[in-house]
Amino acid sequence: MSLVGMFMGKGATGFGYSSTAADVVADLDLKGRNILITGCNSGIGEEALRVLTARGARVLATARTVEKAAEACKRVGGETIPLACELSEPASVRACVEAVRKLDLPLHAIIANAGIMALPTRETKFGYELQFFTNHVGHFILVTGLVDKLAPDGRVVMLSSEGHRWPPAEGICFDDLGSERGYSSWTAYGQSKLANLLFARELAKRLAPGQTANSVHPGVINTNLGRHMAGTVQRVMGLLGPMFQKSIPQGAATEVLVAVHPAAAKITGQYWADCNVATASKFGQDDALAAALWKRTEEIVAGL
Repeated sequence: MSLVGMFMGKGATGFGYSSTAADVVADLDLKGRNILITGCNSGIGEEALRVLTARGARVLATARTVEKAAEACKRVGGETIPLACELSEPASVRACVEAVRKLDLPLHAIIANAGIMALPTRETKFGYELQFFTNHVGHFILVTGLVDKLAPDGRVVMLSSEGHRWPPAEGICFDDLGSERGYSSWTAYGQSKLANLLFARELAKRLAPGQTANSVHPGVINTNLGRHMAGTVQRVMGLLGPMFQKSIPQGAATEVLVAVHPAAAKITGQYWADCNVATASKFGQDDALAAALWKRTEEIVAGL
């Protein structure tokens, strides 16, 4: 447990900062539920895969390649279906959508967990900055392609971050989504995480009654997501990590709770942290910005 975690209590859900993914599902029977997770092969995605299958869920587990997904599924056991989904490649995402549709299973939850963070130099796909394209556009294609497969009580969980508070000055830089005018690794990451949050907020308005869409902040966790962080940042986190970082089981707790726990069943369009509803940034509460992002993303996807 981090030093911060020692002083953090539990919230309205009965869970909090130090709760683990195993804690939040300990009393649940998830047999008969089908849950799709992206980024299943490492970090909190693999932990979510492990605890959900352990409670009886069937997990459609995606990674960049089917081999990586299959390896993760083998490690955790349980009932799993490994699938390839490279989020930066629209053809791969659409192939994953088709593979899931052919299974003809109701989806009780989609956990959009995968992502990339703080790329040190500007990279693009189809002219769009790679973090925005991978974290947001890739998941937009996946989720919207499967939304009609959601069960009547189905849930969508988008992995956002407190990093959503560090976007460009205008929130989403619609006139420079390729970061051509200047690139900052953390600003670009913040924009992509704000986009994840806004997508969930707008999706919540479009789902049928009984279905939910929310975004979550997992916490500061030492996983390979941060492999691109500059040396100085890594050294600082090495010193301060014991004070602030969550373990991987703790980091997976919020997304798992929002995906399957009864405490989250009727809550939609919200931002969660530490297993409870939290307050998003000003941009994260901007419904007009969320609607504009949805429209622009539809245009991007149509042009791919």
